[in-house]
Amino acid sequence: MADAAADQKWLHAGRVGRPHGLDGSFLVADPSPQLLEAAEKVVLAGLERVIERRAGHARRMILRVEGCADRDAAVALQGQELLVDRAYAPALEQDEWWAEDLEGCAVRDGERHVGTVARLLALPSCEVLEVERPGGGDALLVPLVSDAVRMVDLEQGEIDIDLEFLGEE
Repeated sequence: MADAAADQKWLHAGRVGRPHGLDGSFLVADPSPQLLEAAEKVVLAGLERVIERRAGHARRMILRVEGCADRDAAVALQGQELLVDRAYAPALEQDEWWAEDLEGCAVRDGERHVGTVARLLALPSCEVLEVERPGGGDALLVPLVSDAVRMVDLEQGEIDIDLEFLGEE
């Protein structure tokens, strides 16, 4: 279970933030509410744990999980990734993807290879793909907007972008 993040069964649902109260509850940093509200269990520190308490709201979620019974236990888990089984994930709308599904996709502009998606970043204005270029150098940030992204093909593991729109031509 320790390598759960690499397994496509698991989706990132947030990180353990600071403790909340004395009972082992904690704030969730960068929560994915749609995953955490539906899940019965999370993988945390390599162990599958039952969610015993949910509180707060979508932007300020509070959880307590099995095996985390006091404030010291919550402090010990701070910073750990929360993973949720993909089976709990709600259906996505057209043109919506889980970050894990985009990471590793080849990025191209037509026939020209541009790089590989390293990760999805949530910026204030929109989400962007961080694309590592062959040979290194600065990463290319591609906003997930229709003018920049022509097509996402998860089956082929490819994303077609418009470099001219991005000012790269």
